[in-house]
Formats: sequence, C-alpha cells, structure tokens
Amino acid sequence: QVQLVESGGGLVQAGGSLRLSCASSETFFSIYDITWYRQAPGKQREMVADITRDYKTNYADSVKGRFTISRDNAKKRVYLQMNSLKPEDTAVYFCLRPGAVWGQGTQVTVSS
Repeated sequence: QVQLVESGGGLVQAGGSLRLSCASSETFFSIYDITWYRQAPGKQREMVADITRDYKTNYADSVKGRFTISRDNAKKRVYLQMNSLKPEDTAVYFCLRPGAVWGQGTQVTVSS
C-alpha cells in the first residue's frame, strides 16, 4: 500500500506561517495529482488544495490567497505554504494521491 508522509506542522500564532511537506518514495511520483486535506476536531475532512501532474492548482475558498501548493518532482515532494494563518486553520493536515492510503498527517495548531 502506498502512503505519503506529511511533516512540517506545529504551533504558530495567528498571522504566522508554516510550510508543510508531503514526501513520496515512488518512482513515478510525477504522474500523480496530489491533494492536501485537513480535518479539524469534530469536523469532516475537507480538501484544502490540489496540484495536478501539469502543475495546475486548485484551492478551497477558505484558503485562497493565503496558502500556496507547489511540487518538486525531483525531490518527490509536494509543499503547502501557509501564510496569514488563522485559528480556524487548526487541524490535522494530510496529503493523498489517487490509490494511496491515508497517512498519519501533521498537526497544525494556530493560537489566537
């Protein structure tokens, strides 16, 4: 089973920034669309941003203008740069590609 590995979470004050990383060990990582999701306590998992194999990006309305998704196929990584963080961004963040299983995620906590 394929599982991506998330990292980079932490505790940050409102208005701060974090960069999350999603790592893969797959040879053909570059052919996959990758999606970042998040799940806040008591809420359903939601899509945050995705990036296609052709580098097209898409964002949830709640993060547009604050978050940026990017990929480095040579390093087999996808990044989520999160700026102007808000307390409501607090969640566990996951990355996923089609056919993979969910990983452990990385916790992001934004204090007010």
